[in-house]
Amino acid sequence: MSAHLSYGRVNLNILREAARKELREFLDKCAGSKAVVWDEYLTGPFGLIAQYSLLKEHEVEKMFTLKGGRLPAADVKNIIFFVRPRLELMDIIAENVISEDKMHSPRDFHILFVPRRSMLCEQRLKEQGVLGSFINIDEYILDLIPYDGDLLSMESEGAFRECYLESDQTSLYHTAKGLMTLQALYGTIPQIFGKGECARHVANMMLRMKREFAGSQTQILPVFDSLLLLDRNIDLLTPLATQLTYEGLIDEVYGITNGYVKLPPEKFAAQKKQAEAGKDLPTEPKKMQLNSAEELYAEIRDKNFNAIGAALSKKAKIISAAFEERHNAKTVGEIKQFVSQLPHMQAARSSLANHTSIAELIKDITTSEAFFDNLTVEQEFMTGVDTDKVNTYIEDCIAQKDPLIKILRLVCMQSVCNNGLKQKVLDYYKREILQTYGYEHMLTLNNLEKTGLLKLQTSTRNNYPTIRKTLKLWMEDANEQNPNDISYVYSGYAPLSIRLTQVLARPGWRSIEEVLKMLPGPHFEERQQLPAGLHKKRQQGENRTTLVFFLGGVTYAEIAALRFLSQMEDGGTEYIIATTKLINGTSWIKSLMDRPEAQAP
Repeated sequence: MSAHLSYGRVNLNILREAARKELREFLDKCAGSKAVVWDEYLTGPFGLIAQYSLLKEHEVEKMFTLKGGRLPAADVKNIIFFVRPRLELMDIIAENVISEDKMHSPRDFHILFVPRRSMLCEQRLKEQGVLGSFINIDEYILDLIPYDGDLLSMESEGAFRECYLESDQTSLYHTAKGLMTLQALYGTIPQIFGKGECARHVANMMLRMKREFAGSQTQILPVFDSLLLLDRNIDLLTPLATQLTYEGLIDEVYGITNGYVKLPPEKFAAQKKQAEAGKDLPTEPKKMQLNSAEELYAEIRDKNFNAIGAALSKKAKIISAAFEERHNAKTVGEIKQFVSQLPHMQAARSSLANHTSIAELIKDITTSEAFFDNLTVEQEFMTGVDTDKVNTYIEDCIAQKDPLIKILRLVCMQSVCNNGLKQKVLDYYKREILQTYGYEHMLTLNNLEKTGLLKLQTSTRNNYPTIRKTLKLWMEDANEQNPNDISYVYSGYAPLSIRLTQVLARPGWRSIEEVLKMLPGPHFEERQQLPAGLHKKRQQGENRTTLVFFLGGVTYAEIAALRFLSQMEDGGTEYIIATTKLINGTSWIKSLMDRPEAQAP
């Protein structure tokens, strides 16, 4: 990750340092050489906090992935399990410990639960007869992970499903705890706004925790002026739509995980000539890190994809001009100066080559007929065209057995834009889907109905057109090259979640009371008392800082829209973004599927 993680006035490195300190303290408790056994899901998020070098400094000599059977051989004194509190993982740990005990070397076992200890898990270890083998059982509170200079995520993959399908509020409790940690490091947030049931719960928990810790307030000048909590279910439409920013499309097509993307290797074969000669092409996917530490990526990631070509060719001209400079370097001083800039220039050139390759890969998709047809239907739904009858394009896609998730995204989108589907339209879609893709998807369809993504139209009144007009969710002639409005991120559609954020900053939610009532859940405002002497005197022209927290997931296109608002000349507000999980339509729908392993990607 980049060293410069401060974004405006907020330095998220403070949060990362606090997390590292806690990790060091735990490792020091286990004196002597160590092997770490990882729950695989945690390796990505941990990589954003601590590099392997930090573990090595604290005598971690080996790292293994948690799997059944015997642990690989390691000549170490301590074995530390880093795991999520899941019962099925306890059975694997028990198997590891029992098979290890039979070997004669005495080992010290430790377990670190992330993000919380669990009585149920400890009970399971006890039933398996291994609880007594652990010297240290601890928790490592990894709530909010800094992903970039303005982005935090809890990477809680089931948060939306838990909240809206299973009525399980664990992730909301973690959210409230994470926000309390944030306030301990960055000062009390004076104003809390929110919309939605989950937002209300989180705010209530925060206020309760604050009362419990009343005496132990930190004397820190507040960094954030306000917190906005938004439920994902007040805006179900945005994640279903295809994101059209560069970063959003990389995520739609290849999926970004913990700041990394895996790309088809052929495009990146260094010796193109060699490849043409029929030599072996690399078969491993190319893994690339994507964040603002890379200058070019920071510059282009939030642009609409249609503006990427021009941005890359402009960059290419600048880089070749820089390399041309060497011919003008005459004196020793000038030559020295040129040489000192060379590493930076070469990095820029290689970065340009990478992004040109990625852009070509994506362009092959975005210029295809299939992509265009899909986008056309999405935009028709968003603008209210033919949302109340069976859509012929969706019918054709089902007939051609297109990927099920593509079908589900479109059907859900139609339902959301029409305030539900008529009984016969809904029945028709369900019947076609089950007959084509298999009856095991009945459970998935039920889940989509429970979460409100797919629903029966119960009243003839559709609020969506009113919401669309009032909040200007559709902008004809969105300018993709030089945007003047957030709607550029979806080439015309302004994400509802971000419009609410924008209106809150100016002129305030009172101006849209009617629309707020049409969206699910309460809206509210709370004030938190600041300790005396910590009220901030705002300088003339100084921006406000708002933390926007998405409960249930946020897309890269929404993040781009918030960054756009932060950079507006007269915006007056800088946004930091936090979420339970970074999502796209595909990963989101997948999280609501039962038997996801049985379905095609």
